Amino acid sequence: MPNSAVDALDLRILAALSDHPDLSIKDVAAALAVPASTCAFRLRALRSRGVILGTRLALDPGALGRPVQAVIRVRLGNHSKSLVEGLFDALQGTPGVLQVFHIAGADDFLVHVAVADASALRDIVLERITVHDVVRATETQLVFERRDGAGVLAAD
Repeated sequence: MPNSAVDALDLRILAALSDHPDLSIKDVAAALAVPASTCAFRLRALRSRGVILGTRLALDPGALGRPVQAVIRVRLGNHSKSLVEGLFDALQGTPGVLQVFHIAGADDFLVHVAVADASALRDIVLERITVHDVVRATETQLVFERRDGAGVLAAD
């Protein structure tokens, strides 16, 4: 993996974009009092080194007809690499799945979903998760509210 170390200017650029991801390079440069060419070069370098992994559009699932969110805990009966990877890929590709975490501990996966209603939630569990032979058990927890954390650039 290429060197992903960042310096103070990189951190300032990342913080500005974290606070206002829709800022243009010109606006970021002006806010930080650096040339736009420097800012553009730094952003390209951060992307090529894998520090910036991409950009995402944040959507409100409720506004799109999926107001019910849940976290589904998944426990496996077998932990072979191919079965785990196959399930991971299947979960990731399931409509309504927002995030999938492969974790250590009593559970093996956490699956964050957004669905239209309780029936759709049941269908994801019964038709998309438990149909895999590797799955031993699931437990579903409703999400009442979700908030983003401070992030990795927040000051200690």
